[in-house]
This record gives sequence, C-alpha cells and structure tokens, in this order.
Amino acid sequence: MLILESVTYRYAGAEHPSLYDMDLRLDDGEVVGVVGASEAGKTTLCLVASGLAPRAIRGTLTGRLLIDGVDVVGERMHELATRAGVCFQDPGTQLSGVTSTVFEEVAFGPMNLGLSLDEVLSRTKQALVTLGIEHLAERDPARLSGGQLQLVAIGGLLAMRPAHLILDEPTAQLDPAGTLLVADALAGLAAGGTSILITEQKTDLLERICDRVVALQQGRLRLSGTAEEVLADPSLEELGVAAPSAVRLYRLASTAGVDRLRLEGGLK
Repeated sequence: MLILESVTYRYAGAEHPSLYDMDLRLDDGEVVGVVGASEAGKTTLCLVASGLAPRAIRGTLTGRLLIDGVDVVGERMHELATRAGVCFQDPGTQLSGVTSTVFEEVAFGPMNLGLSLDEVLSRTKQALVTLGIEHLAERDPARLSGGQLQLVAIGGLLAMRPAHLILDEPTAQLDPAGTLLVADALAGLAAGGTSILITEQKTDLLERICDRVVALQQGRLRLSGTAEEVLADPSLEELGVAAPSAVRLYRLASTAGVDRLRLEGGLK
C-alpha cells in the first residue's frame, strides 16, 4: 500500500507549490490513473510518490509518504528502489547508457541489487517476455526506435520487481500495438498484487486498466472516483482532458437521438 498524506510540494526557487494538500491511497493490486492538463502536477505527483522528490529533485515537501506502512522519509534511494519503481515518458532518462545489448540493459537494475546470477537472468527473461521484446535481447539500445526504447525502459523497471509502480505517461512514444502490449502487461502485474499509479493522456488506456482515476488541476485534486465515473464526468473536459472514445461516441449518439442499447448492440 502506498499513501500520500496531506502532501504539498514546492520546487526550489518556485513561487508556488506544484502540489497542494494531496491525499492519495494506492492499495495492493490496484491501478490508479492520473489525468490533468499540462502543468496540472501529474509529474510532480509521480516524483513525490516514488520518493525522488525531494531526494533527487530539490524542493520542500510537507506531509508524509507511507509505503507499506513505513514513513520513508529516512530511507535511501537504493532502499526505495525495491519498494517503488518509477518510469518517465522519455526513455533516455531511464537507460544506463553503459550496456551494449537490450538484455544487459534490462538486467542492469537487478544486478545492482546484488541478486544472484540465476535470479537476475530469470527476472530479465521474464520482463522481456512480458513485454514481447525478447526478440530485441541482442540488439544495441542505441539502435532502437523511441517506442522500442520505452519498452526496454519499462522492462528494466519490471525486472526490479518493486511492489509499487509509478508510471508517468509510459506509452507516450508507443503506437497502438505497443500501447496495448503495455496495457496487458500492467493488467497482469496488478493481478499479481503490484499496485500501479499511472499518468496518461490516453484515456482509452486508463479506461481499460484502471480501477480508479483522479483528476488534477493546478496541483489540486479535483475529481476522484471509479474509472467509469471520472472518465465519464462532463467536467473532465473543462480540466483539459479528453474523454475516452467510447464516452465521446455515446454522447454523440445521444445528441443524434440514437438509443444507447441499440448503439451497444451495434458495437458488439
């Protein structure tokens, strides 16, 4: 379980906080989506929830971050890495830059945890298979596309096997097929007990995998509820977030006078 209690965060030198009095709970096996316009505070929320802020990102934090019942204020980064893993939309910020193959890159994190060779190999192979990129194992990361690099970055994170995953727009550089692959992988991880906090512009993806969704506006929590409730809320678009395609289709059909049951029957 990952809990933020009354969290406010202001970056060093900033005039105003980027998060205000944030309360959020992430239960084991739960997938919580985060939406909001640019500068709403989504990335800051990921930085705080992962423990990177203020450890690696200078700023002032008030409130508490509890991971599995422990206040992590005194924990070191390598200790936090086994509890909460974080992945950002730019894979260049995630990769080590010192490996010559994808296999070595995905194995880099587990190796630095001091695990046995057999465990490192097992975790690496499993991560590659989970994301469907085992065919890239011998490729040089420097010769991959942006989408492939993102999958490798996510693979390295999965190989660490943290109990909680924080993902900041992890499919931003992926095509629909790659996005679906990641969605299925995340759903499988959640079924195994991993909790996931994910920010995304692709609300169709959130509709597919999330139990709950929260919406941010200028660092404040504006909407919170089940994925179905929040993603269908008419005020979502006022926050700069597009509704999922199914919701938009139903609204258009309703405006045109098409019965919802007839529409659902046509979609099957």
